[in-house]
Amino acid sequence: EALGLFTGIGLSEAKARETLRNGALSALLRRAVLQARSALGPALDKATGTLLYNAAARLKDPKHLGFLVGYIARRQILTDLQLSAALEYVRSHPLEPLDVADFERACGVGICVTPEQIEEAVEAVISKHRAELLAERYHFNMGLLMGEARSQLRWADGKTIKNEVDLQVLHLLGPKTEADLEKKPKVAKARLAPAEKQKVAVVENGDMGTETRSLLEQLRGEALKFHKPGENYKTEGYVVTPNTMALLKQHLAITGGQVRTRFPPEPNGILHIGHAKAINFNFGYAKANGGVCFLRYDDTNPEKEEEKYFTAIRDMVEWLGYQPYAVTHASDYFDQLYTWALELIRRGQAYVCHQKVEEIKGHNPPPSPWRNRPVEESLLLFEDMRKGKFGEGEATLRMKLVMEDGKMDPVAYRVKFTPHHRTGDKWCIYPTYDYTHCLCDSIEHITHSLCTKEFQARRSSYFWLCNALDVYCPVQWEYGRLNLLYTVVSKRKIIRLVETGAVRDWDDPRLFTLTALRRRGFPPEAINNFCARVGVTVAQATMEPHLLEACAREVLNEQAPRAMAVLEPLKVTITNFPAPEVRLPWAVVGVGLLEISIHALFSPQALEVLVPNFPADESRGFHKVPFHQTVYIEETDFREEADKGYKRLAPGQPVGLRHTGYVITVQNVIKDVSGRVIELEVTCTKSDVAEKPKAFIHWVSVPLACEVRLYERLFLHKNPEDPSEVPGGFLSDLNPDSLRVVHNALVDSSVRSARPFDKFQFERLGYFSVDPDSEEGKMVFNRTVTLKEDPGKA
Repeated sequence: EALGLFTGIGLSEAKARETLRNGALSALLRRAVLQARSALGPALDKATGTLLYNAAARLKDPKHLGFLVGYIARRQILTDLQLSAALEYVRSHPLEPLDVADFERACGVGICVTPEQIEEAVEAVISKHRAELLAERYHFNMGLLMGEARSQLRWADGKTIKNEVDLQVLHLLGPKTEADLEKKPKVAKARLAPAEKQKVAVVENGDMGTETRSLLEQLRGEALKFHKPGENYKTEGYVVTPNTMALLKQHLAITGGQVRTRFPPEPNGILHIGHAKAINFNFGYAKANGGVCFLRYDDTNPEKEEEKYFTAIRDMVEWLGYQPYAVTHASDYFDQLYTWALELIRRGQAYVCHQKVEEIKGHNPPPSPWRNRPVEESLLLFEDMRKGKFGEGEATLRMKLVMEDGKMDPVAYRVKFTPHHRTGDKWCIYPTYDYTHCLCDSIEHITHSLCTKEFQARRSSYFWLCNALDVYCPVQWEYGRLNLLYTVVSKRKIIRLVETGAVRDWDDPRLFTLTALRRRGFPPEAINNFCARVGVTVAQATMEPHLLEACAREVLNEQAPRAMAVLEPLKVTITNFPAPEVRLPWAVVGVGLLEISIHALFSPQALEVLVPNFPADESRGFHKVPFHQTVYIEETDFREEADKGYKRLAPGQPVGLRHTGYVITVQNVIKDVSGRVIELEVTCTKSDVAEKPKAFIHWVSVPLACEVRLYERLFLHKNPEDPSEVPGGFLSDLNPDSLRVVHNALVDSSVRSARPFDKFQFERLGYFSVDPDSEEGKMVFNRTVTLKEDPGKA
């Protein structure tokens, strides 16, 4: 019966069957068709059927279906243009009753555009573009004429306008000639230079930048459908009450129509890479729209919160480049939240319950036997909870609602005899996330409450609670979390890693907390760019760490000045070092002359070599490096026997020393008693007279001793938390080679004044950052990333 009903309005059988598979749509369309047939008879023309189908498919609120179908059946809405205007009107006016006269004006009901009006409008448009038409003839963009005519006659029939345009153009230009039929030659677009392609000005983090694409340009799907401030009711699923429009009007009066977001971390741990996405989205969306973002600590669990977490969270937000509009705490509003809890009980929407925590866990707990207890009784018992007359777990305040995931009556308040870091012993009851979050958003007049997908089940309680108390209700919008492979970000699991000694602390550079990434040397711009590339989607994003590392390389290549360091030093003595010799005065030598070596008496002075900070752009300056007759190279840059394809130093195979202008050739190989090479004696030749070497290697001379920490992935498997991949649990998956410490590395003296977190590219080795463990006389460097992605890493 339904199939015949749908094909009877002009749908193909395939389209009708497809519609039947959508239960909600087929029910609405059936209602619409039956209503139209009762007014127009059983035979509906295809144009009417198309309008009915579009109304059923595009209408967000089914309560307006009969209203719209009435206009279609009375032939007052005749075109899809009118229907679109009607759908937009009912979406923008959610409260009943609708102003019929205003609705009809907005939808063009009763407006009849005459042929004479169309003729005059087209004539005016063609007159405006007459010169271009005569010059370009039929190569002119006729769509421009159509568009301008339609803008003057909104409700005119499109086909009639097109026919009139065609007629008047033919009258002006005459029939098409052979030249008119030829294709218009394409104009070659000027190509941007490679550098210019990458550096397109965009809004990045609220400021103009030159990155390839900003976070807001990366938005996908639902994010493009965000409502404007004050138009919360246009969001699908938003609950409209008789007080909604008045509350929105008050909201706009307070905010001035400003976008307001918030970043609401729980101060019980350090932020991680997933939080970086939330920070970028909340702060970035607000700034890009001229709005503001609050940093609000969700401090409702006093036993888990520590001052160091509050400080670290703000530090990380600011490190990423954002300044909060205001720093607030859920505890700022404890008095108001308590007052509202009393009001919720008085309205019969909350009750005091004595079920144990174990009884109400899970999604199908037994109903509370105290759900219908008298309001007065719940008020007294809630006051007893506040005064500490119940022990922990003996009483809770629960809200009367069923959440989207089927969970019934979430807890609003529980008893905790733990002093709060801000309110001290004032409270022994603390509100839950389900109760606190939406009300804090309401107090701060948040326009867009952006949260990750796991909070979707809380959306119903979010809207319900604001509406139950008749307070301004923001819009909650969920997006997919950002996760990385080869790591864990759970606070509980990071604490286990710290406690077992697998990592040093929350900022161990092998972790992906933000403090760890900063300590390892990741620039904040790289993290922001990574978040921009991931984008904001509804689906969860699980990324490979090498994508974040690639973002770091891009930024560090522009930011990190070059220096030279040697991780496994091999001593090299240049026997014909070119510096002038200097004889020490005899007066200085004195009686100890016989004890001073001839080499010391005639010690050559070090030369100074100028090394560019950024070789690709020497305008960014140079630094001086001493070049002495004793230099140190990497052990791996020398072999006694050169294999085929080996291009570095070997007997009979010279190499160049970077930046010196000299080529060195091995003359003598010195070994210790075990046969290990401990020193090379070489001669040097100016590179402009020597044969061009196969390679140039880095070196240090008169260097600084330093410690270098080389990091690899902390876990061996992509998903260390997945029991099918790691049956023994994440602690059994630790990579024994995740950290290698080089204790006796050498670095050139140009880095002597570097401070913690300063970054360098050690030539040929990678990007390194000064670690806070550095001390006077002993610098410590963390390798951030290698110069290129290691193809051996899966």
